[in-house]
Amino acid sequence: MKTALTIAGTDPSGGAGIQADIKTMTANGVFALTAVTALVAQNTTGVKSIQESTPDFLAEQLDCVFTDIFPDAVKTGMVSSIPLIEVIADKLTQYKARNIVVDPVMVATSGDRLISEDALETLKRRLLPLAAVLTPNIPEAEILAGMAIHTPEDMETAARLIGEAYGCAVLCKGGHHVNDASDLLWRQGQKPLWLLARRVDNPNTHGTGCTLSSAIASNLAKGMDLAAAVERAKEYIIGALSAMLDLGHGSGPMDHMWDLRSGFTGGEDAP
Repeated sequence: MKTALTIAGTDPSGGAGIQADIKTMTANGVFALTAVTALVAQNTTGVKSIQESTPDFLAEQLDCVFTDIFPDAVKTGMVSSIPLIEVIADKLTQYKARNIVVDPVMVATSGDRLISEDALETLKRRLLPLAAVLTPNIPEAEILAGMAIHTPEDMETAARLIGEAYGCAVLCKGGHHVNDASDLLWRQGQKPLWLLARRVDNPNTHGTGCTLSSAIASNLAKGMDLAAAVERAKEYIIGALSAMLDLGHGSGPMDHMWDLRSGFTGGEDAP
């Protein structure tokens, strides 16, 4: 079985962060490995508090993974501390990690910035150049590209600027009123690839960014090329949203296991 490592914070309500990553990786056929950057007290209504891992403890977690079960792909999520960003970059470089998917979490759904300017500069300098692909949403792409994005053409320009700056592919995620739910994959020397999709009318979108990046990492771990990995991940997240799970008092989680049917889950084959 192929393996994928998620380096991210927790979500006790299960819809985002490490918990969403584990579910997504499992549903997409790989064995999930984890390194926890922070214990986050959050639910579908928001984040209450954060207790970060120490840099030494995060380093030990990463050493334990890479020296025992070497991951076929790596996904990184929200990391807002300079020392933790440095540790992650050092360890990914030390172990020559492959198929790195960086979800550059910088802006909350509310529009609030989640990372300081100093930490952002460290993220740009140390972590982004290690990525095989970055998965920014529109506000994050605006920060990385240094431009406003209002049209699909703007998305193409921003993705190119980001990709050329950091030497990696870029999946610029649509939404945010730029288009329905169509994403743009930019790769050096190749024609931009639009992944067209309709918006699923579901208010429960907690953890969509975590889920998409984890699905891409899972597919890369299984040996898919980047375009196929992204297209398959897009299909998966549309299915998870379309299942219309409705939990919690805020923007609830998706059904990560929407495609799992067995006697153990109470699906069609249950006795």
